[in-house]
Amino acid sequence: MSLIQDVIARLREKDADQPEFLQAAHEVLTSLEPTVKKHPDFVKAKIYDRIVVPDRAVLFRVPWVDDSGEVQINRGFRIQFNNAIGPYKGGLRFHPSVNLGIIKFLGFEQIFKNSLTTLPMGGAKGGSDFDPKGKSDNEVMHFCQAFMRELFRHIGPNTDVPAGDIGVGGREIGYLYGYYLKIVNANNSVLTGKGLEYGGSLIRPEATGYGAVYFAAEMLATRGLEVAGKVAAVSGSGNVAQYTIEKLNQMGAKAITVSDSNGTIVDEAGIDDEKLQFILQLKNFRRGRISEYAEKYQVPYYANKSVWDVIREQNLKIDLAFPSAHENEIDKANAEAAVRNGCMCVSEGANMPSDLDAIDVWLNNNVLYGPGKAANAGGVAVSGLEMSQNAMRMSWSREEVDQKLRVIMKNIHQSALEASQAYGAPGNYVVGANIAGFLKVAKSMLAYGIV
Repeated sequence: MSLIQDVIARLREKDADQPEFLQAAHEVLTSLEPTVKKHPDFVKAKIYDRIVVPDRAVLFRVPWVDDSGEVQINRGFRIQFNNAIGPYKGGLRFHPSVNLGIIKFLGFEQIFKNSLTTLPMGGAKGGSDFDPKGKSDNEVMHFCQAFMRELFRHIGPNTDVPAGDIGVGGREIGYLYGYYLKIVNANNSVLTGKGLEYGGSLIRPEATGYGAVYFAAEMLATRGLEVAGKVAAVSGSGNVAQYTIEKLNQMGAKAITVSDSNGTIVDEAGIDDEKLQFILQLKNFRRGRISEYAEKYQVPYYANKSVWDVIREQNLKIDLAFPSAHENEIDKANAEAAVRNGCMCVSEGANMPSDLDAIDVWLNNNVLYGPGKAANAGGVAVSGLEMSQNAMRMSWSREEVDQKLRVIMKNIHQSALEASQAYGAPGNYVVGANIAGFLKVAKSMLAYGIV
């Protein structure tokens, strides 16, 4: 058994109840196999064993009072996984599915994603099993304040800088940051994704979606192709999906799908800017369901079906795929159907949306496949740029931030492509992104000694 397989076997034994973390660790570690022979110093220092264990994991209770006066209890988490190259950095997720394994998987992925940006940020993640859906603004505020009453003691501008994720948007960031300021009596910009009025960065809401399209454009260019004229499937209807569609429109492509937890719409005429504005109002302000889009624009709606189910069942023809909803939303059968229906490029806006079998389908069919840690790194990249602007007490223009984002995504693509070639898997962005992200962190860990 190889060293990598030994590490995976020990993880399976110790973390058997954390399938998402085991999946992420397996995907990363197996792709690092080519580095073992080239870096015996990593083996001697047991970097491979150490990098899969977080620096610390904090679990805490979050008691709060709902609008009816009832006391509610949720669980809060913060996993500070690795700070070898900079302060811990990673989002907060509020969703009923949140547990230790989910947060560990997200924090582990964040190590390599942050490293790829070249910005000085370590990997972390946090959140709670609290569900903002269906809660009043008052209840969300009370929960966020209760959550921050514990979290504040573990974060800081040079220690750990959280951001948003699923269930944590501008409203939640505002409540969290306002209470942080009250507790610590210092305006030190310890959260990113803030409103423009109090230290946020232009392009931050758009960054993940824009970045995923920029990454797809870089991949397509390696085959002499471009985004313009392509038909795209986009899953989800939140922040990432919205701005993926906006950038696709700007670059001359046509997005034909969006979805939420209740179902999927297909608009083969294309989701143009006017229709996108309806989605933004529907999801960001009215918090409605995507079925309303189908009613307004008289397009098919598929209840309780994902975008990828619909592509398989309706033989929907697509060129590009932007899975932007949640982990493991694409399985083997749906990936095979997407390939049969013409999909040539996948750029992941969500974290780990393709399961391991789906990834094999992409790679075995010569699909240009941008894994989440590379393709969706635009969000954390602009979070890093927000940190820089806060530290300098200044703001950059929209054009400046967008230009920096595009350069970062171009550099991430180039780093992944070069690493894939250097380590014997040319064009394999899974191998390339994982190795490129890993090497920087591993060399830093090696320099620090055994700590």
